[in-house]
Amino acid sequence: MTPNLDIVPIKEWIKGYDKPLIIAGPCSAESEKQVLATAREIEKINKVKVFRAGIWKPRTRPGNFEGVGEIGLNWIKKVKEETSMLTTVEVANAKHVELCLKYGIDILWLGARTTVNPFAVQEIADALRGVDIPVMVKNSINPDFQLWLGAMERLNKVGIKKLAAIHRGYTSYEESPFRNLPLWRFPIELKTLYPNLPIINDPSHIAGNRSLIPLVSQKAMDLDMNGLMIETHIQPSIALSDAKQQVTPNLLNDILKELIVRQPNSQSKAFKSKLDHFRNEIDSLDEIIFQKISSRMGVVRKIGKYKKENNVTILQVNRWDSIVNKRLEMAEAMGLSDRFLNKILPLIHQESIRIQNEIMNS
Repeated sequence: MTPNLDIVPIKEWIKGYDKPLIIAGPCSAESEKQVLATAREIEKINKVKVFRAGIWKPRTRPGNFEGVGEIGLNWIKKVKEETSMLTTVEVANAKHVELCLKYGIDILWLGARTTVNPFAVQEIADALRGVDIPVMVKNSINPDFQLWLGAMERLNKVGIKKLAAIHRGYTSYEESPFRNLPLWRFPIELKTLYPNLPIINDPSHIAGNRSLIPLVSQKAMDLDMNGLMIETHIQPSIALSDAKQQVTPNLLNDILKELIVRQPNSQSKAFKSKLDHFRNEIDSLDEIIFQKISSRMGVVRKIGKYKKENNVTILQVNRWDSIVNKRLEMAEAMGLSDRFLNKILPLIHQESIRIQNEIMNS
């Protein structure tokens, strides 16, 4: 069941909000000098609304840099005092929430390792009951859409209405140029369900490599996301965490200058008329596609009955292999991608098996 989220529009909690909202700052707060120097350079860009820095760093194994802790909140408080930027920090438990509120942090966010744990999310939600503060929620490390929704629902139920989602990609063992697979269908589905929910893209964690950040950032903008969270460090090469995916303030400025921000709609009557024409074409073609699929399944029913009459098994692997090979050749000739066909063909096959199985057991 889809939760009914009560959301305050982002323009009401980010003063002067203009898409894209840019959140920037180091992966980790390492020293007062590093934090303030980075913040001062970022502010010069004049496009960054929110300064971020990790205070507590959840590491897979002990012994790695796990953040400076509470002392770092004092440095971020100075950023707020010395610059015009809002501040945001990741929280993973009730104690983190308590300390962030004590030091006047403006926005909190839940990391991917926290979102995956409903117990941790509920603990944070309980600590925020009755508190009016914006909270951003990263998707869980594994591609479980319900965990992402569930975390936001838990926060909403205790009164957090200034909500945003952060899309940071998903852990995968398959070989990829990205650190985390983008799996864009998840933020697209979220935006479809909740058009008023701001979605911030985290190209740093998706890319894992600063050279890919412009590519991911542009893709996020083309999908009408509300903003970007880009890890920015005064000297990325010596950063204590995630050095490869952090950019300098100068590189951040270059990325933002090159970014093309498109509008979700156009006021041009000619554009709307042409777009309506194309959409009507799609509607007509979709109707034909569904008619053809229905006809195909009608033939599948005939095959199922014939197999049953002749005591033949439903699954015939050689036939399926032949179908896949022929359809892929056909798809290539028609300009369709193998990736697309490899997703849609198994779905059609599964439905065919289901229908035949139903006939066999009738």
